Amino acid sequence: MDNLEIIKRKAVQIFSEEDLQRKINSGRKLTIKLGADPSRPDLHIGHSVVLRVLKQFQDMGHEVIFVVGDFTGMIGDPSGKSKTRPSLTFEETRKSAETYLKQATKILDKDKTKIAFNSEWLSKMNFADVVSLTSKYTVARIMERDDFKNRFENNLPLSMHELLYPLMQGYDSVALNADIEIGGTDQTFNLLVGRELQKDYGEEPQVVMTFPLLVGLDGKEKMSKSLDNYIGLTDTPYQKFEKSMKIPDNVLRQYFELATDLPNNVIEEIMRKDIREAHILFAKELIKMYDNINDFENAKNRYLKVAKGDIPDDIEEVKIKEEKINICDLLVKVGFASSKGEAKRMVIGKGVKIDSITVTDINEIIGIQKGKIVQFGKNKFIKLLK
Repeated sequence: MDNLEIIKRKAVQIFSEEDLQRKINSGRKLTIKLGADPSRPDLHIGHSVVLRVLKQFQDMGHEVIFVVGDFTGMIGDPSGKSKTRPSLTFEETRKSAETYLKQATKILDKDKTKIAFNSEWLSKMNFADVVSLTSKYTVARIMERDDFKNRFENNLPLSMHELLYPLMQGYDSVALNADIEIGGTDQTFNLLVGRELQKDYGEEPQVVMTFPLLVGLDGKEKMSKSLDNYIGLTDTPYQKFEKSMKIPDNVLRQYFELATDLPNNVIEEIMRKDIREAHILFAKELIKMYDNINDFENAKNRYLKVAKGDIPDDIEEVKIKEEKINICDLLVKVGFASSKGEAKRMVIGKGVKIDSITVTDINEIIGIQKGKIVQFGKNKFIKLLK
């Protein structure tokens, strides 16, 4: 399966496939655009769906422009939101963008990726330019967006600056003369606005390609760090392995199809295997893509050891200067809890063990000895040092 076929396999909609084929067949170097929301700099494999598509286009010899919405980030994309999102400062958007780009280049070829900040053109527009831009789209068209329509009909606040967001994002395509823009299905409206605006500004309209939102480890909501149902691009190989084993069986095929570049026949072969083995092979593919394949066996062996109730060998060590310490204070010191209140809940929930013995008393005093093992749940271990 070639790169374009892999891209088309992952896409939900293409506006239009005929235009896409014509542009590809033209033989010229195309400009492929992806917009990024800098308010969420922590990337997970849900984000990788579109990033890996960009990489496919890079491998085909086309130019990828990674558009950081530092200016639009000061509004905040209202897509799918039931209320106005808080605005970010310019400094906040730039700081988040640095983190975003560092993670994105775990997938994209850094030397072949052009970075653009939309403040480069949007901040230079005067009021006459803004009026001219708004004249190219009707209120009726803007209100076709489900989230705008629902908020308006339910008498929820809908600010004028939010109505400008799709036009601002669409103008990015005009400024860059984009040939193709890709994004998640939640961005379909905004991407199509860009296609329409390019016609108004005398440019050839971009092809719009939308891609699915990867469901999270809960099998219900879309993958999100805030819902703690994600596999992060910067997770350790062990974390990637452990989380891969938690993927619901009924969505594992989707993970293979969207989060890897494996051809269909290989995915079919894997899915015919024992389902546990299929999870392990997904973990292997993730580690191969984002870390070092040599880390796979260590991650697998550690997981299997922990799953049997054994204590792994490669445990992080933390030095504690106290001779004796309250269990809750200890949990905070080793980083298992962010507060004493959280630590108390962990102990009350019977999730804490010292040297494999469950601690149930929040007032228990622990004597600090070299080599003592603090454990929370099945997967968190710390070895104490004096």
